[in-house]
Amino acid sequence: MSNLSYLYSMKKSCLALIFSCLGIHVVAQNTHLLPPSAPGGSSINIVVSNLDEDEGNAYFAEAEKNERKGELNEAVTLYGKAAFEFNSSKKLARYGSALLRLSNAHYLLAHYTEAEQVVLNVALKNYSKLGSKSGLMESYSQLGRIYLASSKLTQSLWFYTQQGIVAKQVGNNRAYIESVLGIANVKIKKKEYIMASRDLNRAELLAKGSNISLFKGQIKDARALIPISRTSKK
Repeated sequence: MSNLSYLYSMKKSCLALIFSCLGIHVVAQNTHLLPPSAPGGSSINIVVSNLDEDEGNAYFAEAEKNERKGELNEAVTLYGKAAFEFNSSKKLARYGSALLRLSNAHYLLAHYTEAEQVVLNVALKNYSKLGSKSGLMESYSQLGRIYLASSKLTQSLWFYTQQGIVAKQVGNNRAYIESVLGIANVKIKKKEYIMASRDLNRAELLAKGSNISLFKGQIKDARALIPISRTSKK
């Protein structure tokens, strides 16, 4: 076996192990995902076939089916495999999507630490490398949700705020309204009901102005969490 083939084989073996862990309980740091250095520090070029991408697409589609059926543990495993294949084939946008779906499957299982680490240690770095503001925005939103669910309210507020900032930059009204609603939910948990009510009113006005009906149910549910006596003051 040539040195080049050996290095590529070792790279895939290491990544397979990492994403096997990702699909169960542990997420690797992004530095673990880098290919091995060539002897003497010289760089090598690896030609990657489309087979990895095709396998990634197959795993991703199967993961979505499992997620829809509520088979979340299977979805976790398959999203992890999809992420590995996309990373191997250098399809970094698809890699990021698989990571976020992997995180969300963990989130739905209430595996908040795993959900957090996938985004914080891998997805954010991937999207930063790509220079993808939309990817960063989605990552911030996911972290906001994770920290809200795990009652880490300071962190949740920070990431929802970052989501809103990026949403403004890219002109994404839906994501901006989502960030305002997320911030309102944080304030409800902090029992800052008056400020939360104002944020919900703002989210409602923004949604109406943008002709977006997606958030009606979420706004209604959030308002139901606010004691009526606390909404009289504006």
